[in-house]
Amino acid sequence: MSWNLILELLNGLLMSVWIFILTLLVSLPLGLLVALGHMSKIWVLRHITRIYISIMRGTPLMLQIMVVYFGPYYLFKIPVSSGYRFVAVIIAFGINYAAYFAEIYRGGIEAVPLGQYEAAHVLGYSKAQTFFKIIMPQVVKHILPAVTNEVITLVKDTSLSHTIAILEMFTIARQLSSSMTSMVPLITAGVFYYVFNFIVAYVMDRFEKALDYYR
Repeated sequence: MSWNLILELLNGLLMSVWIFILTLLVSLPLGLLVALGHMSKIWVLRHITRIYISIMRGTPLMLQIMVVYFGPYYLFKIPVSSGYRFVAVIIAFGINYAAYFAEIYRGGIEAVPLGQYEAAHVLGYSKAQTFFKIIMPQVVKHILPAVTNEVITLVKDTSLSHTIAILEMFTIARQLSSSMTSMVPLITAGVFYYVFNFIVAYVMDRFEKALDYYR
């Protein structure tokens, strides 16, 4: 196995890491907003977020990537450049994973006993203070295992960016495998994915243990 092969795959891995990081930066806060909208007392907002979650979870991520990339031109005749590919991938991944994170957030928020809200009100906390200082720390602890599963899935899903010709690690491995008529690039990419996932799982595990109040 040559160093050139490893370097090319590492370049692809760097692209995968960027997609991974930016997707989390978009989807985690967006998911919280969607969850709050889903639990809102405003009928219109509640149903819009429900429809959004249903569509995002009910259609393939690959299709969503294609719609985000080709949609501006075919729907609105807005020309898009090749530089829009990366932006389209982040948008598609972000809105897709936000739907899954929204349901995780909602489950965590609803798991907090109502007595917590009542106690905060008695102590004079505002709604915002109650949510961010009392409710959210408990929610994070409860939802971390589910979030970890989604984050690990995201590592593998970054390979779907090949749909619109983003040169991430899997795409490069497939091209190298075809040109070399060898499985070595694909196997090497598999090892890199495993190591990437192992690091992510380790970090999330350490974070989960840090929040273990009963340790």
